[in-house]
Amino acid sequence: MHRKNIRRIVTKQLKYNHPHWKKMSKKSKKGLLKQIMDEVVNNYDYSQTLDLPIEQLTGVEDQLPTKGIRSLSEMAEYINNFYSDNLFDFDKSKKPYPEIVDQELKFVDELFDDPIINSLLAPEGYSEPHRNIQPFQLFRMELLKIIKYPEISYRKFCTDEYFGKERKQNRRFIRLPLNIKDQAHHTELCHFRAGLSFKQLMNILVYILHHFYKSGYLENTIVHGVDSTELPSETNYPLCTVEIKGKKIRIYSESDCDCGKRRNKRDKSYYVIGYRLHTLTAMNPSTGHSFPLVSIVGAANHHDSLFLTPLIRLAQALGIDMKLITADQAYHDSDGSILEETGVYVIAPPSEKAVLPDNVLESPVRVTCNDRCEIPMIILGSSQSGHEFKCGANPCECIFESTCAKSRTIEFDTGYFQPMPTFHDSSQQAIDIRKNCERPFNLMKKREGLEQTRVRSQHGVVVRSTFTTIATLFIEIEKLRK
Repeated sequence: MHRKNIRRIVTKQLKYNHPHWKKMSKKSKKGLLKQIMDEVVNNYDYSQTLDLPIEQLTGVEDQLPTKGIRSLSEMAEYINNFYSDNLFDFDKSKKPYPEIVDQELKFVDELFDDPIINSLLAPEGYSEPHRNIQPFQLFRMELLKIIKYPEISYRKFCTDEYFGKERKQNRRFIRLPLNIKDQAHHTELCHFRAGLSFKQLMNILVYILHHFYKSGYLENTIVHGVDSTELPSETNYPLCTVEIKGKKIRIYSESDCDCGKRRNKRDKSYYVIGYRLHTLTAMNPSTGHSFPLVSIVGAANHHDSLFLTPLIRLAQALGIDMKLITADQAYHDSDGSILEETGVYVIAPPSEKAVLPDNVLESPVRVTCNDRCEIPMIILGSSQSGHEFKCGANPCECIFESTCAKSRTIEFDTGYFQPMPTFHDSSQQAIDIRKNCERPFNLMKKREGLEQTRVRSQHGVVVRSTFTTIATLFIEIEKLRK
């Protein structure tokens, strides 16, 4: 914990006391970083008791629910009342453009309401007459690139090759005039992404989720899943390394990223320098299809379990109703704290390291009262301390009836006795479809080009992953790609 806190203090000083950090030369960065690190380490009090929220220690405090983020119900009300003050509803007079012939682009174009998108993405002090390119146009450009041109760079994307006068479909999609050559420069897209706040990102995501839930692709019974994937950074070597109590603290030119262990992959190294994307998905049990909903981005060195509670709280703030989440063993709710804090059950495959409690038989799981009794007990339910069982013997069936307590409580663990026991049929069904959580990552990273994105900051990864989630939802709703 102290190691995480030291890194947090150093990163915070770089961000707030040295705003020109990214523009400095590598040699200057090393000198400044060594000076800051020595000062923090020498003055640090290791005897202090850390009571900082886990969100601060993991560097995701900027991705927490904040005032101004609308829930799904609030967004529906906002959309319904958006034109109530106008004499005419200009959205209803919207006509399709004949230049847009691609079915996916046509679907997105008909779904979008540009004035609403502008209101959600506009910065403070926004004045439409003083802008040549509006926020909704830049947002459309981002989606156009992700949907149709994920493999190319932004610099190449903002050229005549893709937005020349002969590219009428692309120009019409982003609402550029067809009779002139004016177009957005790639630096405008860069400033657009950098200027978006987390509140604006979540509001535009909720706007898309509102249409997604209205589409009817999810049934009433929804199982949610959580999984993560790594997003490597361009940084390869640390600028400063300090060893404290046998463990190293590394600071890179991207101060938010860090070095962590990668999932076992034969074609890649054991370690990854960058970030991990933790995503909540919605799965349709009847079809097995899964869809990404919302994500949190953290440094690659933190354990996955630290991000589960912040991710659930963010999803609940957006109005996403969750009852059960299926995940891998990294997200175990071993002590029931997640259930107590969020009201959501987390079910994961039993850990191989979990030890069976006394007087519990495996395959199938059977609980007895003590080592002398062979009559299986009946589960009553769970409390804050664990699962409660009662004697399953019929009257006069047990010879120890007069001396037996006839009840027993088994504490939560990472094995069969999680807050939602794995030996229930519904739990096993949730575990069986857990692998479907991996599909959205494959789509987002490979098809929508998230893996090829050049990321140079945590905020940039958050913005790009949110836009990729939106594009993935559009493609999945339209169902034109097999």
